[in-house]
Amino acid sequence: MSPGVVGQLTHIKVDHASVCGSQLDAMRETFAAAGLSTDYGGPHANGGTQMALLGFDDGSYLELIAPQKPGMAADSSWAKMISGDAGPCAWAIPSADLRAKIARLKSKGVEAEEPSPGKRTRPDGKVIQWETARIGPEAPGAVLPFMIEDKTPRELRAWPSASVQGSPLTGIAVVVIGVKDLEAASALFRRAYGWSPPAIEQHREFDARLAYFPGSPVMLATPLDQKSWLAEQLQTFGEHPVAYLLGTHALEGASSRFGLWPRSKWFGRNLAWFDVKKLRGLRLGVVE
Repeated sequence: MSPGVVGQLTHIKVDHASVCGSQLDAMRETFAAAGLSTDYGGPHANGGTQMALLGFDDGSYLELIAPQKPGMAADSSWAKMISGDAGPCAWAIPSADLRAKIARLKSKGVEAEEPSPGKRTRPDGKVIQWETARIGPEAPGAVLPFMIEDKTPRELRAWPSASVQGSPLTGIAVVVIGVKDLEAASALFRRAYGWSPPAIEQHREFDARLAYFPGSPVMLATPLDQKSWLAEQLQTFGEHPVAYLLGTHALEGASSRFGLWPRSKWFGRNLAWFDVKKLRGLRLGVVE
């Protein structure tokens, strides 16, 4: 589904989703052990961070982000999450016209900042440039996605990684965002994108009440139990993405290749999970 506006409904897709941690090499080793070998992407020009990526065939990618050296990410928007090895921390959507999108959001009463430049240098020396804009009052991509517009060709920023290219995993299908108030967060997305009310389900195995906007990559999760892992995440890091669901057209094939388990069904769609212990607490699922 391509981004754009049809009437008052805005359709969005995931550009990338980030996983924060204190040590990039350790995160890359963890992903590789799960069959998800990443590509080193290089250091960012601002914030003292560096990244590796797991690129999918649909163009989306998972970004592993960590300090270049201990303590260097203190000025990052995600500094607390990086130092605390929070895991999922932010997500982004692509934009071909940031300023027009910012103006539209502001007209809906949604806070949006003006674009700011960013860049990083790849290991081959190529410099990649972009602009981003935060939406909402939280850190970029914590609840509403931040927007990113490439100033250099996007294929320089992202590409399919060899470990998943041509595999049953097609890309990032759903971002699950931990929120304290499901109704308030749902209203925020509806105001920003003109969506209809979400479907609601309760899933005890995830310790959450879920709200899903059909046809979108957005799912919201609020804790069922204030002593659960999700409640602890919200108390420690505030509202932020807590899980990512990768898409597939062949769940059996993906399950066999990547050892996915257990099985669930959310909103009529079958899904299975990577081993959360092997991924050191990261909740990464695969959904049909």
